[in-house]
Amino acid sequence: MKHLLSGLFLVFSCVLLTDSAFSQDASKGKPKPLKALLITGGCCHDYKGQKDLLKNGIEARANVEVTQVHTTDTTTKARFDLYDNPEWSKGYDVILHDECTSDVVEPKYVENILSAHRNGLPAVNLHCAMHSYRLPGKDDWFQFVGIQSAAHGPQKPIEVTFVDRDHPVTKPLENWTTINEELYNNLKLFPAAKPLARGRQDIGTKVDDYVVTWTNQYGKGRVFSTTLGHNSETVGDARYLDMVTRGLLWSCDKLTPEYLQPLAAVKKE
Repeated sequence: MKHLLSGLFLVFSCVLLTDSAFSQDASKGKPKPLKALLITGGCCHDYKGQKDLLKNGIEARANVEVTQVHTTDTTTKARFDLYDNPEWSKGYDVILHDECTSDVVEPKYVENILSAHRNGLPAVNLHCAMHSYRLPGKDDWFQFVGIQSAAHGPQKPIEVTFVDRDHPVTKPLENWTTINEELYNNLKLFPAAKPLARGRQDIGTKVDDYVVTWTNQYGKGRVFSTTLGHNSETVGDARYLDMVTRGLLWSCDKLTPEYLQPLAAVKKE
């Protein structure tokens, strides 16, 4: 009887081990979706339409679940109440900043945003986010995004050229020319910022050439930014969405085949 019980115990142990190994393999093949928070609103852009272009485009390309926070305030003073809470980012793996709020200059409010990223929360900054939260006499926000910009040219096509062809974000991407778009200037490139693409724009009287896509390290947080994306036709362009999605995954250190698959496909498995 003793030998029989020992045998049954061994069999049961093997089943448990096999079960455990199977669960681990299954979990490796089906990673949990990244939780992304997309924050949109403020001046000068069709954020109502672009928020959905971004959410749908990213989820169609990556194992990322995008939650939206949007304000209908279309001024440069648009605020987001969640930033008043120091724990505003709890539960999210990455934040997409797509705000245009240059006249929101409350130090504590801005510090709540920055401290989350400084402490390791990945970020993606799109277009007018680079011109937001300009605290008087301080470059705190610019250090976070990686480049200081203060103006843009007229809406004309931008020739986008990837200058770092070995970076994981850019490897499969091809140079392209946008529709009429705004080219942001570069007043300062901070030391941790690494250019990925430049934009060349002929405005008739001269040709401007600036960094338009880059990575940055802000404290413990990885940051991906692009100044492209003023018009909805650009935001909905597959080439733009490919770039932004890859930048998002890179910022989370998840630019892998397991995450480069549509959210819907992962949920079906």
